[in-house]
Amino acid sequence: MKIKLKTRKSAAKRVKIKKNCIARKKAYKSHILKHKNSKRLRRLSSPALVHKSDLASFVLMIPYS
Repeated sequence: MKIKLKTRKSAAKRVKIKKNCIARKKAYKSHILKHKNSKRLRRLSSPALVHKSDLASFVLMIPYS
């Protein structure tokens, strides 16, 4: 009998599965934006990749994607 694995919803909401990588949002973009300059905010808006040391744990957390 095979056991279904449950998806960790907290991880699924925070990352997007791309073709050959896992994309995430960058931190420090949610509040106290007044003193951060435009260049910094623009850079924080672009997606980042999940680090390769965390990749294995994210694959286990999101098994069917």
